[in-house]
Amino acid sequence: MRLDEVLAGYVPGPRGRDGLELALLLRRAAGARLTVAHVRPPAWPTPGPARAEDGAWRAYLAEQAAAALARARELAGEEAEYVVHTGRHSGRALVELARRRAAGVVVIGSAPGGARGRISVGSTADQLLHASSVPVLLAPRGFGEDPPPAFDRLTVAYRRGPGCDAAVKDAARAAVALGLPLRLVTLVVSAGRPARAEQDMLARLRAQAAADLRTAARGQARRTRVEVELLEGRSVGQALGTASWLPGEMIICASSDTGPLRRVFLGDTSLKIVRAAVRPVLILPRRP
Repeated sequence: MRLDEVLAGYVPGPRGRDGLELALLLRRAAGARLTVAHVRPPAWPTPGPARAEDGAWRAYLAEQAAAALARARELAGEEAEYVVHTGRHSGRALVELARRRAAGVVVIGSAPGGARGRISVGSTADQLLHASSVPVLLAPRGFGEDPPPAFDRLTVAYRRGPGCDAAVKDAARAAVALGLPLRLVTLVVSAGRPARAEQDMLARLRAQAAADLRTAARGQARRTRVEVELLEGRSVGQALGTASWLPGEMIICASSDTGPLRRVFLGDTSLKIVRAAVRPVLILPRRP
C-alpha cells in the first residue's frame, strides 16, 4: 500500500468536495503528491455538415471541464496537479488514469442519494471496486462539510485469511508511517435470538475470533501496539454501531479472497461494512 501518490476523482458538487477533502487530509498526513482529475465524456466525431455542431459540443465539454477544475482548485489550492481525462465511464477512466500516473490510492466521494454520514456505492465506485489495481478510498456523504483536522486511528476489519492478514501488515506499516494507532476489529453477526445449539456455536465462534485477533496483533508487535476488539450485533451495521469511532478514523477492508488477482473486489461482508460505515473506508486490492 503506497500513500505517496494520491489521485482524487472530482466532480462539481458535494460528493466531489467530500472526496477532495478526504484526499487533502491524506496528502497532509502522508506528505503525498496529489492529482485531482475530472473525467469528461468523449465527443464523438461527426461527419458531414454536422461537424460545426460537433465542434460546439467539444467546446462545451472543454468549458465544463475547465470550470470543474477551477472549483477544485479553489478547495485544494496550488499544491495539487489538475488534469482532465476523457472516458465514457468515470470509474474505468480513473482506473486507467491511476495506472498511467502510478497512483498509490484513488479517492472519491459517495454517490448522491445516500444517507448523510454513510457511503453509497454508485456506478463510479462500483467500477473502481471491480477493476482497480490500487486501493480505493471512499468518503462518506457530507465528509467535506466538516472534515477532521487529521487522522486519529486506522481500524482494520479483520477475519482470518490471506487477504486480511496481508491487510493487517499493510495497515501496520501505514500506521507507523503516519504515526497513528492501529486497531483490529472482528464482526460476529447473529440474526435474532439463537437456540441453545446456536448459542454454543456462537460462543465457539467468539472464542476463535478473539484468538485470531490476538494472533494477528502479536504478529505486528514489533512494528506498533495494536488494539483488538470483538464487535457483535444482529447485522453488520449494528455490530459496527457498538464500537467507538474517532473523528479522524479510517476503516481498512481487504478484498475478497475469491476476486480477480491484484484487483479490488468486495465480498458480501466487506460491501456491507462499506455501506454501514460512518467513517471513510479504504479497500485494498488482492495480493497474488
